[in-house]
Amino acid sequence: MKKLVISSIVAFFTIVVVSAQAYEGRGDQKFQVGANLQNNGTGIVASYDYGLGENISVGAVSSYLLGIEEGIDDDTRERFDAKVRFSAHLGPIIDVTPAFDLYPGLDLGLKNFGFHTGARYFFSEGLGVYTELGFPIAKYQTEDLTLSDKFHNQFNVNIGVSFNFL
Repeated sequence: MKKLVISSIVAFFTIVVVSAQAYEGRGDQKFQVGANLQNNGTGIVASYDYGLGENISVGAVSSYLLGIEEGIDDDTRERFDAKVRFSAHLGPIIDVTPAFDLYPGLDLGLKNFGFHTGARYFFSEGLGVYTELGFPIAKYQTEDLTLSDKFHNQFNVNIGVSFNFL
């Protein structure tokens, strides 16, 4: 009986992992939520991506810093950022497991024009993990930036969970 239960559990998780897809092309929808980590601040981030084609998606991302270094003068405007983005999904191109996706892209936000690259891995049909790295290519304000002006206008890392909306 014990062997049957263990075999059933292993078979179930194998089927779940095999059927997971990180990016499925046109009509694919992903929602991600996680932590935003950057110099002098940490916060929350949420993003949504919609598949336009076999390897292309568009989306939006928003983040808000909850914890900032003490002594930095800030208000809600400096803590918040929103961006639209374009991503190219390389998982199908580089021929890795369908549960993994690597996606570089460009984003246009309230504070800059930037680049992001991310990776996500799905454990099941609806749940996975992701990480993204982002940095500005062109800042809208470049002279005499205060520490609070640098929020969302510098290298940052996002890490969290990804949900599939198919």
